[in-house]
Amino acid sequence: MVGIVSKPDTQKKLEILSTDSQYDLACACGTFKDEHRKRGSDGKWIYPVSLPNGGTSVLFKTLISNVCSNDCAYCPLRTGENVTRCSLSIDETVRVFMDYYRRKEVFGLFLSSGVIGSPEATMEKLCGIVRHLRKKHKFRGYVHLKVIPGCSNAAIEEAISLSNAVSLNIETPGEKYLNKLSSKKDFLKDVIEPIKLISKLTARGNKFEKVKQTTQFIVGAANEPDSDIVKYMWGLYDKLHLERVYFSAYQNNSCEKKSSVEEKNAGRAEDIFVREHRLYQTDFLMRKYGFTDKDILYDDNGNLSLEVDPKQAWADRHSERFPVNANRANKFELLRVPGLGPVTVGRILNRRKQKRLLSVDDIGKVGARLNKARKYLEF
Repeated sequence: MVGIVSKPDTQKKLEILSTDSQYDLACACGTFKDEHRKRGSDGKWIYPVSLPNGGTSVLFKTLISNVCSNDCAYCPLRTGENVTRCSLSIDETVRVFMDYYRRKEVFGLFLSSGVIGSPEATMEKLCGIVRHLRKKHKFRGYVHLKVIPGCSNAAIEEAISLSNAVSLNIETPGEKYLNKLSSKKDFLKDVIEPIKLISKLTARGNKFEKVKQTTQFIVGAANEPDSDIVKYMWGLYDKLHLERVYFSAYQNNSCEKKSSVEEKNAGRAEDIFVREHRLYQTDFLMRKYGFTDKDILYDDNGNLSLEVDPKQAWADRHSERFPVNANRANKFELLRVPGLGPVTVGRILNRRKQKRLLSVDDIGKVGARLNKARKYLEF
């Protein structure tokens, strides 16, 4: 049985749809404080976010519909579930967004949706909202559109032409894992080929090179190891040049009675968020520190350590590379030191031009991170 709201007004729809958009969130555990999941105070549709190319802003973020014909096992909004369903019209979405924008309460728009009938029909409605904003209201601000798996190439190209950023969620690291979660999606045809097309259309030198492409993995829903996620992540960066890869920890919110094994392991529920955090740390090592997928270490099950961050795990495995001489090491050698990030490494490179560094005290105020770096450095 499906819950029905009898002629809900726009406010009620926003309350329902913006709450349901939590299932499309990324960054529960980001590298920086501004990357953590959070909501604005003025309604759940006002959403502070980290932008793909850096920096933060406040977006109007909502699903335009939580009606969905897909059967993704991890999603509480999948077809057949007992949830209250509703949709925003194009005019409603445009009117509410422009009201917030004119009051300078939001910087831009982030739109997604359940699959309303078909991927193509859903993309037509998503693009129709942005088309209306661009042409009728002359809106030139930031728009991020979610691309619906299974839509046409023409719909993808229109979405790119209207947006500053687009994303199509890869969800799993391979076909065998997606097949565990959905009987309606074809991994290669509906997910990988469109991601490759977006990459091609937004490549440097092409018409839409300024449009950013991102994607997201659902972590833990298909019992996949971290090693498979990292392998795919590296390919997305190295071959397809995506701007960002995000991760969303799967949470089983089922109300069904847990088995005795699940009850016994209930205290381990927080592990999924630590796992998500480790994947974000690995992502950061690849994007900012010069690591590749070959540098990442796993346990016997192919998972990242929950106790030690991946950079320290690499350093401890490669003791022959340490200690690093703070006065002579190059940038990339310093970036391999646990506790040193790009900002601190930049400070070391600048300060040693002026004088020889004698201890960590010459680098800056010694906190937890510099204290961690101490045993991996020599002066």
